[in-house]
Amino acid sequence: MTTERNWAGNVTYRASSIEHPASTDELQGLLARGGAVRLLGSRHCFSDIADTDGVLIALDRMPRVFEVNAARDAVRVSGGLRYGDIAPLLAEEGLALANLASLPHISVAGAVATGTHGSGDGIGSLASAVRALTIITPAGETRTLARGDADFDGAVVSLGALGAVVDLTLDVEPTYDVAQHVFEHPSWDAILADFDEVTSIGTSVSIFSRWERTDIADQIWVKQRQPEARENTRADLFARLGAEPAESKRHPILGVDPVACTEQLGEPGPWFERLAHFKLEFTPSAGAEIQSEYLVPRADAVAAIQAVRTLAGQIAPLLLVNEIRTVAADELWLSSSQGTDAVGIHFTWKPDEAAVRDFLPTLEAALPSSARPHWGKVSTLDPAEVRSRYSHWDDFAALAARFDPERRLVNAHLERLGL
Repeated sequence: MTTERNWAGNVTYRASSIEHPASTDELQGLLARGGAVRLLGSRHCFSDIADTDGVLIALDRMPRVFEVNAARDAVRVSGGLRYGDIAPLLAEEGLALANLASLPHISVAGAVATGTHGSGDGIGSLASAVRALTIITPAGETRTLARGDADFDGAVVSLGALGAVVDLTLDVEPTYDVAQHVFEHPSWDAILADFDEVTSIGTSVSIFSRWERTDIADQIWVKQRQPEARENTRADLFARLGAEPAESKRHPILGVDPVACTEQLGEPGPWFERLAHFKLEFTPSAGAEIQSEYLVPRADAVAAIQAVRTLAGQIAPLLLVNEIRTVAADELWLSSSQGTDAVGIHFTWKPDEAAVRDFLPTLEAALPSSARPHWGKVSTLDPAEVRSRYSHWDDFAALAARFDPERRLVNAHLERLGL
C-alpha cells in the first residue's frame, strides 16, 4: 500500500502502487496485468473517487501531445497535461480556450472526467469544450469518440469509469485579453434581488463570502474580455449593490496574501493570466483545505443561496470561503450542468473533515432537491438521491459496463454510487 496522498492531504491512497507509464505500450502493459485499477490525475479530488486497492496509473509522463488542427479551431492534447501547461502554448499560437477553472494546476483529463468548471453565464464547463477523446479501456483497446457519436455525451464526464483518457481534442478560438476587477462588501439583498444582472456583469463572475455576516458578501470578482472591460465597469450596478472597487489586489480569502492570485485592478492581460484565480507557480487557494460544491439549476439559485444564508452561523466556523459561480448548460450525461444553466455553490472548508462531514447533511437537506454534488468533492448526499438527479444515469451505467465488463475500474466510490 502506498502512503501517497491527494493535493489537500485528506485522502491517503490505498493503492498497492502508483505507476507512471511513459508510452502507450507501457500503459497497455500495466492494464494487461489484470486486477483493480484506477486513473490518477493531478490529485485535486477531495473524495476517494480516484482511489483503489489495486494499481493507480498516472498519465503525467505519457508522450506530450499538442497539435493544432488545420482549421485552427481545435487542439489535441495529452490527457495528463495541466491546463497551465497548454495555455501558454495556445497563446503562442494566437489561440485560447473559452474558460479556465479557478486554478490552472489541474490535469485536462481529470478535470473533464469530474465535470470541473470555471464561471460565466455563457460558458460551459471545461468538459463542454471537448470535441473528441481517445480512451484506452482496461482490456487495452483504443477507442476514439467524437462529438455527435452515439456514446460521446456519456464518455466525456466519465468519472474514470471507462478507461485511460490519453488525449482530448478541445475547441479553441482566437486569443483575447481579459481585465479583472474586484468589488467589495456588496449587499446580499441587492445581489439576490437581481441575481441575473449581477452574474452577467462580466465574462466570468464570482461572488465570495466567509458568511461571517449575512447582510453583505465579501467580494465580487469580475473578469471581462477586452475591449468591453474598458467601458463596462457598470458603476450604476455596483452603486446599487453598495459595493466599492478594491483599492489593492485581493485574495478570495480576505486577509490572505494575494501574491498567488492573478492580476486585478483592471489591468488587461492574456486570457490565461486572468481567467484563473491563481497563478501556476504558486500553491493555489489555501492548500490545507476540504472542498464541497453543489450545482443547482439557475431557476433554483436564489433559493439555494438563501438556504446557505440561513445556515451562516453554522457554516462560518467551518469555512475558509464560499464561492458562487455560473455555468452554461450542456448535454453531457453526468455533467452537473446537463440540461440546465447552473449555479455552483462552492465551499472551501477548513481542514477538519470530520466536522465538515457532520455538517454536510444539514446543508444538503436545506438546498433544493435539484442540487448536484461535484463529483470530485466531499458530499454526504445519499447515493440513490445523487443518481436520481441525473436522467442519464442508467445510460451511463450501461456504457461503463460495455467499456469495463470485468468492473476493474469500479472502486469503492463508484460502488457506493451504484455503478
